[in-house]
Amino acid sequence: MAIKVYIDQGHNPSGFNTGAEGNGFYEQDITYEVGQRLYRYLSEDPAFEPRLSRPTESTILGTNNASSLRVRVDEANAWGADLYLSIHTNAAENPRATGSEALVYGPSSRVAIGVGEDILAELHLVTGLRNRGIVYRPGLYVLKKTRMPAVLVEMGFISNPQDAELMAYSPDLFALGMYRGLRDYYGV
Repeated sequence: MAIKVYIDQGHNPSGFNTGAEGNGFYEQDITYEVGQRLYRYLSEDPAFEPRLSRPTESTILGTNNASSLRVRVDEANAWGADLYLSIHTNAAENPRATGSEALVYGPSSRVAIGVGEDILAELHLVTGLRNRGIVYRPGLYVLKKTRMPAVLVEMGFISNPQDAELMAYSPDLFALGMYRGLRDYYGV
């Protein structure tokens, strides 16, 4: 049976829950593009069955921040996903902050940690961005309310000009890194 991966392209295209912006780029646009490309990679691989939180560029989930997160988690839970993969960009006051990291619920999240580590390793190989490692974030709704392993990938820093340009102009690199990381973890 195919591995069901729910791809959550973080944030909405407009209104509430739109995400970070930096260096002339918007998180919701970057996550949409990377998610679409990751969906294509997974769709073409018989080992995976992907589903997108935002199948179109104009898809808005929920009516406020809380319901936007709830809709995403509820869809993944109802579908019976094997993995919840949330795609985001990071931001920091320091414009030199750089690299990718993976957020998971906690140290008991063995599958999520393994998936996150493999994705980060592949992202480093294909993008050259620093691997910032695994971060425990038990308070994040999408990590604590899913009924399957969940990983939130912060691909790079939108507040860093080089990271932001790489994410905006080369979304396929990030999709490829995540795809390869998933294949590595699941051994397919």
